[in-house]
Amino acid sequence: MAMFDAVRWTTRSLISGTCRPTVVGLENVPTDGPFIVAPNHLSFFDSVIVQALMPRPVAFFAKAEYFTTGGVKGKVMKAFFESVGSIPVERGEQAASVQALKTLLDILESGKGIGIYPEGTRSRDGILYRGRTGVGWLALTTGAPVIPVGLIGTENLQRAGESGVRPQHFTMKVGEPLYFDKTGPDHSLPARREVTDRIMDAIAELSGQERSTSYNQSKAAE
Repeated sequence: MAMFDAVRWTTRSLISGTCRPTVVGLENVPTDGPFIVAPNHLSFFDSVIVQALMPRPVAFFAKAEYFTTGGVKGKVMKAFFESVGSIPVERGEQAASVQALKTLLDILESGKGIGIYPEGTRSRDGILYRGRTGVGWLALTTGAPVIPVGLIGTENLQRAGESGVRPQHFTMKVGEPLYFDKTGPDHSLPARREVTDRIMDAIAELSGQERSTSYNQSKAAE
């Protein structure tokens, strides 16, 4: 925990000093118990931003190669992602897969926070895509509150096709918790769909994005 706090403090200081973000609504994060953070997804840096700026630890998936890359760079990446509680997942595995959801379920049942992108992968055109129902499954199965998050401008930190980082101002809006009845894993697909759509409505209100009724079809898992 000391390592997590140190890494989060350092990352938060770096982000705050270089990007001067506008962050609102942190008081909406529960002070104890499990919670699900559901942001829109515009940038590679979104998970790092949420993990650094949230008042409590939030576990996100991260590509397995971030933990297995060789050399000094690989060691630094592995140390960072492990210290902030990231969960390695193989490239191409969907965040809504059964095994991945079970991993998140275990974390929630231990009273901690997890992050999941309902869109599944980042939006490369700025549109908010239809939410996949994994987040609805987690909400109904556990009864944990869902914290919608709207990220605005994070796509400008690293443009498509570029490897460098451009410090830019961005905004993170944390919405009020959404509560759903705890049904356990036995619930209908329409119920899961309804919960997911409510979560996406809340994200859209925070982010102000144009919406699509289609799923994001990007082939690479972000």
